[in-house]
Amino acid sequence: MDGIEKITGRIAADAGREIDEINAEARRQADEILARYEAQAKRESEEILSRGKRNADERVERLASVAQLDARKLELAAKQEMLSKAYDLALEKLVNLPDKDYVTLLANLAVKASSTGKEAVIFSQKDRTRYGKQVVTQANERLKDGHLTMSEQTRPIQGGLILSDGDVEVNCTFETLVRLQRGEMDREVAKVLFD
Repeated sequence: MDGIEKITGRIAADAGREIDEINAEARRQADEILARYEAQAKRESEEILSRGKRNADERVERLASVAQLDARKLELAAKQEMLSKAYDLALEKLVNLPDKDYVTLLANLAVKASSTGKEAVIFSQKDRTRYGKQVVTQANERLKDGHLTMSEQTRPIQGGLILSDGDVEVNCTFETLVRLQRGEMDREVAKVLFD
């Protein structure tokens, strides 16, 4: 029986070595597969992180651009509001000139706007009562053939006057004059206000 035991022992030893070799090869292959998948997972993780960072950076840039645009819009709106207030203040100052300066200004407007010297001068209700005769008298004194008359009608204007010759009217109201000047002077007024 010694021989059978030896043979069995050799077979068992050979089988053990073969099992060890198979296990070692299986471990080596498993380690290779694990290393490959770990490397692939690391690459994919880095790509995902990189893509996420790029997306976040792009979003931050877009949001910053939108914020800058909104800030510019708000600044422009504030500047427009300040310009409007400046013109409103100019109109208010014109309407509240001292009486003598106000009459002189209206008479000058009537002289410059008159084409025939025979127009009717239309005022606001307040100005007609308070300054009408003085303005018409001063304007007629400055015109060569001055025959301006004070109209019986009035208009809802803040200040200034309207010259009427039949169907033709020349609008010299302060509101209109300030509005017309605004188109021409916005740039200069903005320089004064914002530079």
